[in-house]
Amino acid sequence: MSEDDPNDPITDFTRRSITVQGVEKTVHAAGTGPAVVVLPEMPGISPDVLRLARWVRDAGFTVLVPSLFGTDGAFPTAEGGREVVRRACVSAEFRAFAGGGTSPVTRWLRGLARQAHAECGGPGVGAIGLCFTGNFALTMALESAVIAPVVNHPSLPLDDPGGLELDAADAHALRDRFDRDGLTVLAYRFEGDRWCTGQRFAAYRALLGEAFDGRVLPDSAANPAPPPFFAELVGTPHSVVTAHLVDEAGHPTVRARDEILAFLTARLAPPPHPAPASPRPA
Repeated sequence: MSEDDPNDPITDFTRRSITVQGVEKTVHAAGTGPAVVVLPEMPGISPDVLRLARWVRDAGFTVLVPSLFGTDGAFPTAEGGREVVRRACVSAEFRAFAGGGTSPVTRWLRGLARQAHAECGGPGVGAIGLCFTGNFALTMALESAVIAPVVNHPSLPLDDPGGLELDAADAHALRDRFDRDGLTVLAYRFEGDRWCTGQRFAAYRALLGEAFDGRVLPDSAANPAPPPFFAELVGTPHSVVTAHLVDEAGHPTVRARDEILAFLTARLAPPPHPAPASPRPA
């Protein structure tokens, strides 16, 4: 990636083909340690999504970035992004609008998490959802291997600001699992985000209670010059730890990133218990 070519070549990841329930998808993998699945945001696995994935990798995790839509590594233009959104909204894999229930692609993602846990070990798997895939990280917790879900500015369903991209059975199963296993979900949005509103966070809190840790950043913290797709089509502060992140020490969006990394570390790579002290001689 350079000033002349804003696309990311993704040369520091291994490109893998992973099959779950007979469906094959490309997954970009890097690092070692417990697994964290970083889901793409619209309009695809952008350089900013990959920057986040590298931060996760460098924090001591095996990061897996599945290709779900768009062109991997492409800089998010307005023209190209508009077409990716259009195709995703009519795809059978996604439920972009109210009444559609849980997106079928989440079954594949749960299988990916199960495989990743078997390969990477550790106490479980983390999942970070972004924008169009924001809620997918929560739905992945229907898989017992997923113990650290992070939901960033979830935008689905697009036509219901207070809706959740879940059918009733899955919502009930998630609530039961969070209660049973003591899970929490970490979530972020900007205050004035019209794609992920306060109504959406209120709906998550109504479902999960204190297990939903929703954090809201002021609009003034958003990067004022995001890539064209976000400036022209999204048109609002939205992507807390990717396109609207300001990479400066102490900045609110960088603090959000660090909180996410700390959340993953606490759940997936906790420090070992100290050995018991030897008894003192009599």
